[in-house]
Amino acid sequence: MLRLTFQGNTESTPRFILFYFALLAALGLIVLLVPQRARAQDSDSSEPASVGGEQDSPDAQSASPAEGGETADPDIVSNQNWGPAAGLGPDYVLGAGDVLMVDVFNVKDLTHLRRRVGNDGSVSLPLLGQVKVAGLSTQQAQKKLEDLWGESYLEDPQVSVFVTQFKARPVSVIGAVAKPGLYPLTARRTLIDVLSMAGGLGTKTSSVAPGRSVIVTRKGGFGDLPMTTGMQLLSPDKLEIELTRLLYSSDDSVNIEIKPLDVVSVTKAPVIYVVGEVKKAGGFVLQDREKVTVLQALALAEGLHGNPAKKGARIIRSEANGQRQEIPINLGRIMRGKDPDVDLSANDILFVPQSMSKAALKQASSSVVATISGLIIWGKF
Repeated sequence: MLRLTFQGNTESTPRFILFYFALLAALGLIVLLVPQRARAQDSDSSEPASVGGEQDSPDAQSASPAEGGETADPDIVSNQNWGPAAGLGPDYVLGAGDVLMVDVFNVKDLTHLRRRVGNDGSVSLPLLGQVKVAGLSTQQAQKKLEDLWGESYLEDPQVSVFVTQFKARPVSVIGAVAKPGLYPLTARRTLIDVLSMAGGLGTKTSSVAPGRSVIVTRKGGFGDLPMTTGMQLLSPDKLEIELTRLLYSSDDSVNIEIKPLDVVSVTKAPVIYVVGEVKKAGGFVLQDREKVTVLQALALAEGLHGNPAKKGARIIRSEANGQRQEIPINLGRIMRGKDPDVDLSANDILFVPQSMSKAALKQASSSVVATISGLIIWGKF
């Protein structure tokens, strides 16, 4: 038992007792806090370090499995597995489900902001609220955030946006579809699913229509994908699939699964043009046929009209090197079966010129008829 003996002035005794108890309290706090701090450090060192020292924001922590939770979602892919070697870089287009790390240089409260892109394509950020970033590249997102923070809150902010987890893995859809562009693959999707995401076949331009096939380009090739009727491997990384078999048959083997970073290209139907002395000049889309002949093109234009110079007709063709070639044909002989019917290629122009002699003769005949009619009316005959 500790015995205290006080000597000297008794008036200082209460002050000494207070100092003594304060010292005991400080020692007690040290005894309590040191073990807890050591345990916290041990627990921190046992956990794997997160990318860039990131901390989960409430948005990221609240993600449910149904929304693609980070720990249970097999579709989420770490940035470490989706680097530039996989075709992703500053041009990667952000989409729903991506997890971003946003940092503002030299602003302590705006660093290590870990946010998941929501289903509406936006992220919640301090001072800005909901900001839509889906459809933007990482560089475009950085520029947008710099502009928004710089408008009212910060002076010349330097923002970095880094994708820590990719879930909106994109596929490119181009060619004869209603809405070509990049679309995120948030789940397993087939070729028909992806075409539906792009608005289906066809474009807003009436002269452009889907062709006979769709070509899927895949980096790394198609592996051991079995080739069936309606499929043709053009090269190790290009697969051609017949559209009619894909859309109108019960063969599901051609409705292949689309992988991230695939490029789906719907071929455009060839177009030929008929101009000049025909009833219906214009461009004609050849959706159900690979080629068309001169007589078939005339039938599409509803036949000759006016004063056609059949001997002076010609086919105008653009070569691959950009030069134009004119091929003379005799429509009269072709129509009588004396010359073979000539095949037209895509983008060929069938030109039927006007016969000046026939036009002049018809004009002269019309003038004579008009003159005689006038004389008869005025009683000169």
